[in-house]
Amino acid sequence: MANMDLPKYGLVTFTWGNVSGMDRESGYFVIKPSGVPYEKLKIEDLVVMDLQMHQIEGSLNPSSDTATHCELYKAFPHIGGIVHTHSLWAASWAQAGRGIPCYGTTHADYVYGTVPCVRNLTKEEMEDYETNTGRIIVKYFQNADPQAVPCVLCKNHGPFAWGKDVNEAVHNAVILEEIAKMAALSEIINSELKEAPQELQDKHYFRKHGESAYYGQKIK
Repeated sequence: MANMDLPKYGLVTFTWGNVSGMDRESGYFVIKPSGVPYEKLKIEDLVVMDLQMHQIEGSLNPSSDTATHCELYKAFPHIGGIVHTHSLWAASWAQAGRGIPCYGTTHADYVYGTVPCVRNLTKEEMEDYETNTGRIIVKYFQNADPQAVPCVLCKNHGPFAWGKDVNEAVHNAVILEEIAKMAALSEIINSELKEAPQELQDKHYFRKHGESAYYGQKIK
């Protein structure tokens, strides 16, 4: 159960964060219940929702961030899993209100360019906080590729990551935390640090993604 991977990778403390998985055929997604400790979480505790925010199955309240997940699933039809955490390094960049620049090849292997940090909600938008959090993320990606950049920071809040399924979403959340840590430490070591050359970023991203990718083993 991917929910249980978040504590294993040090991405959550207590009940912080959530994960969901989408079944496109049925139009339903399953999400962690609100406020339930991960060590006590059972399969039967998970909550099934539809994209109209109706609770289909489960006796517990869904995550308080369910509406954000719902907005992302509606806007990004290729994704099948979403992770939200308050992980230390990624949340620190979010609280600083900064995107994470691409300083090296580890970042470039997984995210094409800067991990963006989207704006705060206005006072009026906070009346429907979770829905509008999702909408602000979606609006940013009208001019960006959510497959090439499978993660985002929400200013003063924390990170969201996604993938083709829930396992890939967890994987991308782990990667995001690592590149956030590397970037912060790199800036401490060198205060005049510049982003990696674009040709290096291109080489590392496209050797793993797209039609010309050659990293890994080919399935025969």
